[in-house]
Amino acid sequence: MTRRQMSAYATHWMTGLLVSVVLVAAVTSVVKLLEPIIPPLNLLTLYMPVVVPVALVWGTRMAVATTLLCVATYFYLFVSPEYTLEIDDWRSTVALGVFLVTSVVVAAVAVGELAARMRRATIESASLAEEQSALRRVATLVAQSVPPSMVFDAVTREVGLLCKADLARMERYEADDTATGIATWSRAPGRCLAVGTRFRLDGVGVACGIRQSGAPVRVDSYASAAGAIAQEARTLGIRSSVGCPIVVAGRLWGAIAASTKGDVRFPVDTESQIARFTELVATAVENAEARAELMASRARIAAASDQTRRSIERDLHDGVQQRLVSLALQLRTAQATLPPALEGLDGELDSVAAGLVDAIDELREMARGIHPAVLAEGGLTPALKALARRSRIPVDLHVHIGRLPEQIEVNAYYVVSEALTNVAKHAHASTVDVTVKIAGEVLHVAVRDDGIGGVDFTGGTGLLGLKDRVEALEGRIHIESLRGAGTALYAELPLSDTGRITSS
Repeated sequence: MTRRQMSAYATHWMTGLLVSVVLVAAVTSVVKLLEPIIPPLNLLTLYMPVVVPVALVWGTRMAVATTLLCVATYFYLFVSPEYTLEIDDWRSTVALGVFLVTSVVVAAVAVGELAARMRRATIESASLAEEQSALRRVATLVAQSVPPSMVFDAVTREVGLLCKADLARMERYEADDTATGIATWSRAPGRCLAVGTRFRLDGVGVACGIRQSGAPVRVDSYASAAGAIAQEARTLGIRSSVGCPIVVAGRLWGAIAASTKGDVRFPVDTESQIARFTELVATAVENAEARAELMASRARIAAASDQTRRSIERDLHDGVQQRLVSLALQLRTAQATLPPALEGLDGELDSVAAGLVDAIDELREMARGIHPAVLAEGGLTPALKALARRSRIPVDLHVHIGRLPEQIEVNAYYVVSEALTNVAKHAHASTVDVTVKIAGEVLHVAVRDDGIGGVDFTGGTGLLGLKDRVEALEGRIHIESLRGAGTALYAELPLSDTGRITSS
């Protein structure tokens, strides 16, 4: 024990001794006042309240010292002969002995009860802290909008650990009266509950009970229970389970359960512990569904926009453009039949014919800007080459791909097209580098210039439109653009194994 600890211990002991003396003195004063009307021996019990608080605060040793002080004081002041420590009455001796033993026992019991309560409080506090930590970990995942599967796995693990279970499982209810295991956890390695498989909701089981009642369910024994779920539980050695419903937007979405292989049942507050996690699961599911709906909405808008562009391009090509070409041919035919006497009119017709050709070229260029036919006919590579040729800024093009799904090609094309348009209008650049390649299951598009920089997504609706396009495909897009250091736009569009046509 260090000197500081010894000093603190001595201070604590002296404080307890001082308090004991004060309390004994106070009770002695009361006994002295009551002595004329009540026999002193009957007043001995008034010293008992002095011992209990001293025992609770300073422990059994100080309580014993206080008890001895009480006995000595009573001996000296109230037992005949007074003001001595001699006793000539055997009844007083017995009473003081009983008081001494009773006080020590009461002090010991009080200290033991206090210690037990403190242990329980410590355990409960540690359990609460553990639960709060687990909830914070899961809440952090939900706030980060990680994939729902990560939240499901984390919640199942935290529930299993917190409930001191042997196994834990999360299930999602399907429309055909079945449930699918979507996450599982086991304390010991080895065979675990099935994940990714469906099972019918019949017989005895937590998932069945929750489906029927919509409330927490306990299964105390699977020993003689019927049904596939109970059979699986017996195979895994599960004795009992407890579970809670997962409610998303007012509908019963799924259930999560903890199971034990031992004979000890789960505590009565287990359902409330699990329920606090189900709320986080519901939030994660709602966030994922909202995000999926947003992505689907964006994709529908982009697809509708692309379809409209294709329709306009087709109408211009097959309608107005062909009509203008026909008129130009008719004009040239009429011009060839003019008599020599109308040379002045021939010059005017030349001017009109040249204007028609210019209008056809402008219309063709406009149609290509709306939706280039070469994109649908030849794919992304020839479309980007045509785009590079028409750019007012020299383009260094690096394309290392084959044909891709139409939706990917269209979105990649418009990323490059919008980026080149912004460079030509605002960047004051001398060159642009465009790189398109596939890495793994992702199409990477990069457009870099050596212009003035300072670009971000708040600069106009064009870049925001690109952001919506890319994110509608669950892709990513970002810009690196320091002032005076040029601009680099990077887009990543995910590809699926079944969606890709060819790649090189």
